[in-house]
Amino acid sequence: MTNGTWPWPAGAATGIGSQPGVDIAEAQRIVLGELPDLPYLPELPDRGPGADLIGRTAGLLVELPVELYAARWRVAARAGRDLRRARDLMERDLDQLAEQAERFTGTVKVQAAGPFTLAAGIDLAGGGRLVRDPGAVRDLTGSLAEGVRGHVTELRRRLPGATVLLQLDEPSLPAVLAGRIPTESGLGTYRSVEPVPAADALRTVIEAADAPTVVHCCARDVPLDLIRSAGAVAVALDLGLVDRLDPLGEAIDAGLGLLAGVVPAVPAAGDDSAGPTSARAADLVFRLWDGLGFPRSRLPEQVVVTPTCGMAGASAGYVRAALTACRDAGRRLVEQ
Repeated sequence: MTNGTWPWPAGAATGIGSQPGVDIAEAQRIVLGELPDLPYLPELPDRGPGADLIGRTAGLLVELPVELYAARWRVAARAGRDLRRARDLMERDLDQLAEQAERFTGTVKVQAAGPFTLAAGIDLAGGGRLVRDPGAVRDLTGSLAEGVRGHVTELRRRLPGATVLLQLDEPSLPAVLAGRIPTESGLGTYRSVEPVPAADALRTVIEAADAPTVVHCCARDVPLDLIRSAGAVAVALDLGLVDRLDPLGEAIDAGLGLLAGVVPAVPAAGDDSAGPTSARAADLVFRLWDGLGFPRSRLPEQVVVTPTCGMAGASAGYVRAALTACRDAGRRLVEQ
């Protein structure tokens, strides 16, 4: 049951998306076991092309086929085996989620790349990143909007009792806005995208999905005003990368939910022996909240505890420990 304002229960915790390994059944069991209040569909990039963020989302695109060329995704004339592989992997993942969460009636999260991270990660057929061409970005946005709409609809069909929460991953968005995406030669950068058309593109995808949407950005200078104006219900970020508290405080005060990345996505210095602790994670959230001057009564409803980013670079044991720490930290927020 959600808390009425945000599409998750008070004291919820979740993951960002990616995990190590190639066994989707085991990955899904871990997620459902450790995060019963806000589970998500795991992403396993170790499975290869089509399981990565760009390829996985490219498989959702409508009437915009892509292919692998020189280890990069690019626009193609027709759908080929690379795209079929990406779609087959997604189908298997959805099958596994439906099998293990058949009677689930809470909120479940699914992830896809946002339009600008996708535009920065896919090449035009003639060369160069897609983000260089405003017309191509518009076409990509429309294709992604239709694809995400279908993806959410399919998930609702498979889990009719669940509420779907969509996460759009936009790690490249700050670089796109600032004109920091390098050209193929590496000697220059592509022209920046203005905030208004960027917000319009995000809004197009969010409105098409017809599901509450969180925008995830594990970078500095997260454009909080843009994300909020696009219609997102929440932002997911790494609290360790937040340099300025005022913009975050204004966004939270305006009603934006926060997926607070406070549990390290990988162990310090590769050491799995000292796992993350829920006490430290909860303390980081409390310190942020108290520093912003908000009443703690709002905290467990508006904030979800998460790892700092995806965990594909961690061990399976660490993933389980990190998700457990997130879950227990969320409960600490309620028990304050």
